[in-house]
Amino acid sequence: MAVLNEEQTMIRDGAKSWVSEKSPVTAFRKMRDSGNADGFDRAAWKEMAEMGWAGILIPEEFGGTGLGYLTLGLVLEETGRTLTASPLISTALTATTALLLGASDAQKKKYLPQIAEGKIVATLAVDEGPHHHPEKIALAGAASGSKVKLNGKKTWVLDGGTADLIIVAARTGGKPGDKSGITLVAVDGKASGLTREKLKTVDSRGYANLMFKDVEGEALGSGEGYGILEATLDRARAGLAAEMLGHAAQSFDVTLEYLKTRVQFGQLIGSFQALQHRAAKMFTDLELARSCVEGALAAIDRDANDVAQLASLAKAKVGDLVHLVSNEMVQMHGGIGMTDAHDAGLYLKRARAQEATFGGSSYHRDRYATLLGY
Repeated sequence: MAVLNEEQTMIRDGAKSWVSEKSPVTAFRKMRDSGNADGFDRAAWKEMAEMGWAGILIPEEFGGTGLGYLTLGLVLEETGRTLTASPLISTALTATTALLLGASDAQKKKYLPQIAEGKIVATLAVDEGPHHHPEKIALAGAASGSKVKLNGKKTWVLDGGTADLIIVAARTGGKPGDKSGITLVAVDGKASGLTREKLKTVDSRGYANLMFKDVEGEALGSGEGYGILEATLDRARAGLAAEMLGHAAQSFDVTLEYLKTRVQFGQLIGSFQALQHRAAKMFTDLELARSCVEGALAAIDRDANDVAQLASLAKAKVGDLVHLVSNEMVQMHGGIGMTDAHDAGLYLKRARAQEATFGGSSYHRDRYATLLGY
């Protein structure tokens, strides 16, 4: 485990306490059953912003605390444990990163303080098909000075149904498949010509498909956008991996407790060697994934030159892990694990959506190998 400083320990412990009291799995279940169209509880998001979580990455000059990616990862791990639905990934992590890496000073002054205060929900719109392929962007952007007119569609946009600010990866030059010709464009959620199709997903979150018809936005910064997009996505992948790590750790803890208390055939099921072996496999994979996730987050904070490799390694390892542990959670709980009354199904469904977001395990294994020259 990473060695935490006093401030990080305090933030992690505060997050652990808050999610257990204010956002347990029962709160997520209640939100799901209420038919909440946002995919998150706005009152809970307001509390998160008041605790400073929305501004963890944002420098103090723009109203945040500038505590870095490992610190945000600690919070995301705790929210992952209780399946807390919030715009932390879309807004505090992904959109904030795009602004930090790509926006002009004027744009940072305009948007970052609003994000830090929890006044706006922001997101990044990248993919246009069923799979994650950032270089295949086709959404057309016609640039005129700093203004860009957008035509096309984006799919599977995190919190896309509610975002007040949408950072759109558009093609202003070249053809789909080219890494050049990409521009990041800031679009107001109320812009004319923007239509949203909210999606009903297995994990009951606020995804949406977005359609753009002559939608006008403002280019982020100046110059080539693909490098900024990739760097943003790597930081988003590492942060999402931290949430997935928390999800897997909680699934394992619940399953282990069941093995220690469930009696079958006159003895504890945890005494059966076959189940012990499966639990040991989960534990070792969990510890390995933790090293990968914390390694990636720490590399981002020190601005290392191998962030891309480490982010893909973390996302691939933890993607495999959440599938394994959520499957085992259902299987080892037997019949009750198959019911909606038990939480196992909620974790299994969330695992499927998390693994697909920002590239699945197979995508990142291939990318990791490519980056290392294979």
